[in-house]
Amino acid sequence: MNASPSKRTKWAGTALALACTFGVLVTAATAAAPLTKGLTAFVIPKNLGNSYFTTADSAKSGGAIAAFQALGETATETSGTAATPASQIPAIQAAITKGAKILVVSATDPSALCPTLNSAMQKGITVVTYDSDAPACRDLFINQASTQGIGESEVDLLAKEIGSSGQIAIVSATASATNQNAWIAYMKTELKKYPKMQLVKIVYGNDDPTTATQVTQGLLQQYPNLKGIISPTTVGIAAAAAVLDTAKYRGKIQLTGLGTPDAMKKYVNDGTVKAFELWNPANLGYLAAYASVELASKAITNATGQSFTAGKLGKFTLGAKHTILLGAPYVFNKSNISKFNF
Repeated sequence: MNASPSKRTKWAGTALALACTFGVLVTAATAAAPLTKGLTAFVIPKNLGNSYFTTADSAKSGGAIAAFQALGETATETSGTAATPASQIPAIQAAITKGAKILVVSATDPSALCPTLNSAMQKGITVVTYDSDAPACRDLFINQASTQGIGESEVDLLAKEIGSSGQIAIVSATASATNQNAWIAYMKTELKKYPKMQLVKIVYGNDDPTTATQVTQGLLQQYPNLKGIISPTTVGIAAAAAVLDTAKYRGKIQLTGLGTPDAMKKYVNDGTVKAFELWNPANLGYLAAYASVELASKAITNATGQSFTAGKLGKFTLGAKHTILLGAPYVFNKSNISKFNF
């Protein structure tokens, strides 16, 4: 029997109401899981007193601590004073003892930290690495930029500055630094495109200004015909720039690498350095903190394809090998460096 128009209208209204109700329920069921508040987090850079990590981590700069605070978490920056596993591991162990639920770590070594970090993960602590990875002992890595892109672009910048010819050297951080070694591997590959450029030596400043100064001075003494230096470390490039900032070397030996605008403005403006690269360290720290809370809250997993919105930075998607990419670095030179402050 056919229903009357009034009954059809009534049933249609009821169906619409039910559809709307179930629509709300479906929306609620598929909405992102709420983030847990009050998680205890520790941000553990390679070393304290490094201006790069101060920017990446601090609340004042809008770094990792700022993100944790915005999300209602308790966060502390801690580490050793030297960029070595021996200095960093006690800080990680202390954080675990203090009840950490999240560890955000820039690894000084890809394997030496693993017994401690694996122990943390076995206790249910979320471990996220940023800046420098420890692939075998973390849940997620926040990569500042394409590893290959950084390595290749550093060589290309220097090649342009020295006419693709001459002896060059690299002033790295520590010999065990995961990110440094990965970039340098791509630099060596990229150098095959420039047969007249010769990599004569790699030296290590250990992310210490005094050591980086000494090894740079050693390069100049050992290789009087040196034409260029790449330093893919903010401490190293600033130290090398200070050594080259004399009438004897300025404009004659080119320097590029990864540096902060605040540390490098003087050397760019006086012609010691033509161009260098970096991402915004504060954004890197902010993204690492946000991702760690998403993961600890089980709002995401570390599976490829998972997406989330990291506050002011927008949407990010997890890539292969449990990694998230911040984005391409900036190239700083005399025309734009005054616009940046970090």
